[in-house]
Amino acid sequence: MTNQEDGNPLVVLFLVVMVDMIGFGIIIPFLTFFIDDLASAKGIIEIGFWVAIMMAGYSLAQFLFSPFWGMLSDRVGRRPVIMMGLVGNTVFFTVFGLSSSLFMAFIARFLAGAANANIAVAKAYIGDISDHSNLAKRMGLIGAAFGLGFTIGPFIGGELSSPAEKWSLFKGTIFDTFPYLLPCVAASLLSLVSLFLAFSRLPESLEKQSRVSIEHSGVSMLKEMFQDCVKVLRLPTIGTMILVGLLFTYGFTIMHAVFILFTEMAPLEGGLGFSEAENGRIFAVIGLGGIVVQGGLIGPMTRKFGSPRLLGAGVLITGLGLTLIPYVPSQSPWLPMILVVILIAFGNGLFQPSYSSILAGLARSQNHDLGLVMGAQESLGAFARILGPLTGGLVWDATFRSEGLLSKSTVFHLCGLMMIIAFSLYLLVNTKSDLESE
Repeated sequence: MTNQEDGNPLVVLFLVVMVDMIGFGIIIPFLTFFIDDLASAKGIIEIGFWVAIMMAGYSLAQFLFSPFWGMLSDRVGRRPVIMMGLVGNTVFFTVFGLSSSLFMAFIARFLAGAANANIAVAKAYIGDISDHSNLAKRMGLIGAAFGLGFTIGPFIGGELSSPAEKWSLFKGTIFDTFPYLLPCVAASLLSLVSLFLAFSRLPESLEKQSRVSIEHSGVSMLKEMFQDCVKVLRLPTIGTMILVGLLFTYGFTIMHAVFILFTEMAPLEGGLGFSEAENGRIFAVIGLGGIVVQGGLIGPMTRKFGSPRLLGAGVLITGLGLTLIPYVPSQSPWLPMILVVILIAFGNGLFQPSYSSILAGLARSQNHDLGLVMGAQESLGAFARILGPLTGGLVWDATFRSEGLLSKSTVFHLCGLMMIIAFSLYLLVNTKSDLESE
């Protein structure tokens, strides 16, 4: 391919992944409010569980369908599978906004997760059109698209929620009846634009002679994935490092389910009284912080301090930020909350690239299959993203009305505890092996 020929596919893939992340992030600012409305209609008071299963259901669908999409793309090509995912996005985003029951909302969100399980196919596409000299740089586009999508998604979701309360144009319309439909329609339109670009400008990357027949079922692939995870966890040093990443992701995603459950509470009840838009802006700050760290600071900091030190610092800084969330004062909360989420974004931005670098270095130094190790790490990370929100929602429902040792702060203390355990395991690895040489 010429530079001109392979430029357009990369731009389209960047947009596809960014739209996927916008779809994940766009519901964050209003999900709790939406579930609260749907639950109240059924007389359900404790909504933490329902918020949790909406988030966990999306991640579960991605976990279950990723092997299927990858397997299908090996047989029919990358382009049609990417386009099928975009069709699913376009439909299920809008269906979610039109949901009139908790069950309908869950099904729409699960199917959206299934459609969005094709990010691995986008990575495979990049692998098809790249060589060793430019593969790492092009894979970095995926990370950049993640960061931008997670910044733009929550901002759009917050600003476009309840439009009839903000702009008279929407009063008496369907957007008045369904106050969270507009951001979902916006996500659908973005997905539709990406679909048009994929249809018109994305060539197929997998030559017909390179395609394979499907020899394994999705169930057998999931079984093989589980076996690979067990095998990698048993590897010395590498298994412990993967547990560090698993605990970090678990603690971090516990917060995803409960952050807005806390911030939306009235100040008299111990919360901050934030609206959907205000929560969207907070998450946009987290996304921007991650872009700044991973896009600009991580390179020079790694050269100066090394990945092992940055990983340890990232775990501790993230844990501190997560633990401080419930202590943001209800009077004039903005500056303290921004400082807290900057801590979280900075810590996470240090951890993620440092962890990937160390894990890849360990795999190479011990002559293990890099694909096996990184694949197991991704699978276990997906499992943590399922378990984290479920834990957060259940713990919140059990404790948020209590005072003393068990209270609304308990779930955030749990996040901090997971980071302490992760840091302790990291120290164990760093003591027994020379990570600095990786």
